[in-house]
Amino acid sequence: MKQQNGFIDPAIALIAVGVIVVGGIIFVGGPQYNVWQQSLAGKAELQKAEYTRQVAVLEAQAKKDSAQQLADAEIIRATGVAKANQIIGDSLKDNREYLQYLYITGLEDGSKNGNVTIYVPTEGGMPVPTLQMNK
Repeated sequence: MKQQNGFIDPAIALIAVGVIVVGGIIFVGGPQYNVWQQSLAGKAELQKAEYTRQVAVLEAQAKKDSAQQLADAEIIRATGVAKANQIIGDSLKDNREYLQYLYITGLEDGSKNGNVTIYVPTEGGMPVPTLQMNK
């Protein structure tokens, strides 16, 4: 450090003051900056958690709506099946000839698959199966 007229060179003094100011900023501002940075990181995490929660809620709502729609469709299908069964049941009431026809075609189908049915006719005309065997 050169001295001019008993004083320190102004450039060196300016550099020293600059180093002291920068050091002060680092020592004082550094912790403040870290707190500010952590605050921003915390806010970002909070936003991410909120968004994730909203996505999960929307997915659950979609599953619930889908399940409700599937249940409604199943109820409609079951209602249709019940009506069809009612129609079939009503058409088979007091329709002995058709039931005999179904029985005979069933026996024929069974014989095509290799089943042998032995039956004994009755007075009512409806055969009573007594034995069924596979060939």
